Amino acid sequence: MGFKNFVLLISVFAAACSSIVMASDPSPLQDFCVADVNNPVKVNGFVCKNPINVTAEDFFRSGLHIPRDTNNPVGSNVTAVNVANLPGLNTLGISMVRIDYGRMGINPPHTHPRATEILVVLEGTLLVGFVSSNQDGNRLFSKVLNRGDVFVFPEGLVHFQQNVGRRNAVAIAGLSSQNPGVVTIANTVFGSKPDIPTDIIAKAFQTEASIIAAIQAKF
Repeated sequence: MGFKNFVLLISVFAAACSSIVMASDPSPLQDFCVADVNNPVKVNGFVCKNPINVTAEDFFRSGLHIPRDTNNPVGSNVTAVNVANLPGLNTLGISMVRIDYGRMGINPPHTHPRATEILVVLEGTLLVGFVSSNQDGNRLFSKVLNRGDVFVFPEGLVHFQQNVGRRNAVAIAGLSSQNPGVVTIANTVFGSKPDIPTDIIAKAFQTEASIIAAIQAKF
């Protein structure tokens, strides 16, 4: 192998490794970097507080044992624990949520653009699933979970949960980003501000524009 080809191969390998590394939250370069959420400087994450001013409270949050109100159109309530309300998570690449489900409540189809999710059922029975990408044929992977069961939703893929039991359900989920983000499909498509033109959505869903307009009005 010539020297130029060797250099080219190393360059391609380095670029590939760089893209893999950048696919998730950056690794920390110190013991901790507690988020200074009030700092006006904007970076990809949060500026670190002065370590001298860091206390145990920066790594603590309570309240996940409290049931949440599910009296809403979808019948669920998500309580997030991320860098916005637990500053000690900054640069650590993890977060979590508690999800409460009323009877037949759903956590509607959504994605996390920056995180894989692992969910464990604490109480009740859930129907869960995710849909693979267009490249994989949009296959649905679905399972009914009971107390203690675990399911994984790969990063970026559309997924959902539904309470199919006779009583309220509760789950805890861990996510592989300090700020995973949420893109709820229905809200995004039908509730954007301003609206996506109805003829575009109608053609995408192969239906009438009047039907799309009626749905948009609900959002």
